[in-house]
Amino acid sequence: MAFIKIENVVINTNYIAAIKLDNQTISGESSVSLLMATPKLPLFQIEGAFPNHYHYEWIDFVGREAKALKDYFTSFNNVIDLLPQPCKVKEM
Repeated sequence: MAFIKIENVVINTNYIAAIKLDNQTISGESSVSLLMATPKLPLFQIEGAFPNHYHYEWIDFVGREAKALKDYFTSFNNVIDLLPQPCKVKEM
């Protein structure tokens, strides 16, 4: 389990279901969107007893927060890129 802090918001990365790194808000502003999965049921119930026991909600971050999230989730230290961009070698 890991936590990431963005300004005054702390997010448990176990509940991040998906990330859109190059998204836009309704107003057209560039954003990073996280799809958060939060449990709908009390924590003491047996996990797996109900097939759809999570609530999903997209959360948009803009500005500095979006840049920080994009930097974090594009870092090879934090995420494995299955289709990395080929390195360009300058010829002399």
